[in-house]
Amino acid sequence: MIDFIYQDPYPILKDDTQYRKITSDFVKVEQFGEREVLTVDPKGLELLAEEALTDVSFMLRTTHLQKLRKILDDPEATDNDRFVAYNLLQNASVAAEGQLPSCQDTGTAIVMAKKGESIFTGVDDAEWLSRGIFNTYQKRNLRYSQIVPISMFEEKNSGSNLPAQIDIYAKKGTSYDFLFMAKGGGSANKTYLYQQTKSLLNEKSLDEFIRAKIKDLGTSACPPYHLALVIGGTSAEANLSAVKKASAGYYDHLPTTGNMAGQAFRDHEWEERVQKICQESAIGAQFGGKYFTHDVRVIRLPRHAASCPVGLGVSCSADRNIKGKITKDGIFVEQLEVNPKQFLPETAPHLEAPVEIDLDQPMADILAKLSQYPVKTRLKLNGTVIVARDIAHAKIKELLDAGKPMPDYFKNHPVYYAGPAKTPDGMASGSFGPTTAGRMDVYVDEFQKNGGSMIMLAKGNRTKQVTDACNKYGGFYLGSIGGPAAILAQDNILKVEVVDFEELGMEAVRKITVKDFPAFIITDDKGNDFFANL
Repeated sequence: MIDFIYQDPYPILKDDTQYRKITSDFVKVEQFGEREVLTVDPKGLELLAEEALTDVSFMLRTTHLQKLRKILDDPEATDNDRFVAYNLLQNASVAAEGQLPSCQDTGTAIVMAKKGESIFTGVDDAEWLSRGIFNTYQKRNLRYSQIVPISMFEEKNSGSNLPAQIDIYAKKGTSYDFLFMAKGGGSANKTYLYQQTKSLLNEKSLDEFIRAKIKDLGTSACPPYHLALVIGGTSAEANLSAVKKASAGYYDHLPTTGNMAGQAFRDHEWEERVQKICQESAIGAQFGGKYFTHDVRVIRLPRHAASCPVGLGVSCSADRNIKGKITKDGIFVEQLEVNPKQFLPETAPHLEAPVEIDLDQPMADILAKLSQYPVKTRLKLNGTVIVARDIAHAKIKELLDAGKPMPDYFKNHPVYYAGPAKTPDGMASGSFGPTTAGRMDVYVDEFQKNGGSMIMLAKGNRTKQVTDACNKYGGFYLGSIGGPAAILAQDNILKVEVVDFEELGMEAVRKITVKDFPAFIITDDKGNDFFANL
């Protein structure tokens, strides 16, 4: 016979989070028989969600910013590492002013909560948390990214950024604990589940597996990353849930050893090994170098004897995670950094001067100019750019399929894969960083064949079909830094106007005027690809 054992499967040993108090209102302790119950007015849930999603859209954790500064101070960091880190710190400083969010993809709102069994609200808590999220996205210069299905193939933007993902769990006690996330599509798409077996669980096999799978992440989710690797899980769903929370730092204070009750634990030795593998990959902070990751969490979970799920995921340079709590003392939210400027050095990192490209020349002349330089060349772009992303590309393909010509705007100008957040009063643009290039790979060959997409501007690595198309038709893919959407809006985008498909909202085709817009040659007209050489 074996004794019954139960414990919290994820025993968080301490919480050293610094909180700020929002209010003492909306909570009171009442007697219910012999039990004390904490009654929470649902307006308190609404207020907490609104405050948390507001803060996390414009501010970052101090620890995250410290890691960016560490890159600038590291003599082993490459110039490209430092260039990205400096831009991200500048971006954080602009975003903290509260007008331009740190990333134009202001994300899916996600709430994970643990509700004490002695908490009473008398309502559907998810509804009131959703009200707070709704308020934030209505009041602030954020983006509505949620697409709802009307039928199997017809979709529309919800116009509110709802629905949110809200998961509420029960626990003992009289506290209500929260983790809020604003999860952009770029980093969400870089979540992987690998169904493995016991054969993985030895030193050699696990090392080889990690080296192979790290490259699946690529750069499209805006490194440097906070990377999470979770091995095991009572189900695939449990594994991926742990990946998301671990990447947000939620499981930082787990135990460091396992036990017969199956508690989750962190393996610091493997965290160091994976961090070294990431550094040796030379992918770096987007354009080559040492800082593909800021840090790594490796978590081991129990598993079914016939299964070994392995999850890999990241929190990106827009590390938008924030805790909250409701107790008898009031309503609290994690204190994020209000002064990112303190982490900027007095002078910018020294870099070779970029090549200036006039985008208002004929397309043939721009292509001829770019053809003079090798991949990895840093550029400064000035002039007119067309903006289009997923749905606009699908619409243009429908035109081609119907025998209609490629629109002139796609032939005469570079195309920037992006979709802006709302524009603050008195500004030319809302936050307007690049989206993931890979989603448009399927269109490139056909579009270039028809004279469009000859110069593409976005973030992340691309497939060989894009390299082959550029080689065949004489095109280029230029990489933009993923992450600094606020500073691009403030300093580099002078004018924005809608030119087609206005009904698509943030997915409409736009024409923008840019000044000193930073970019790198990633794929050229000779079949060279920067990422293929890493």
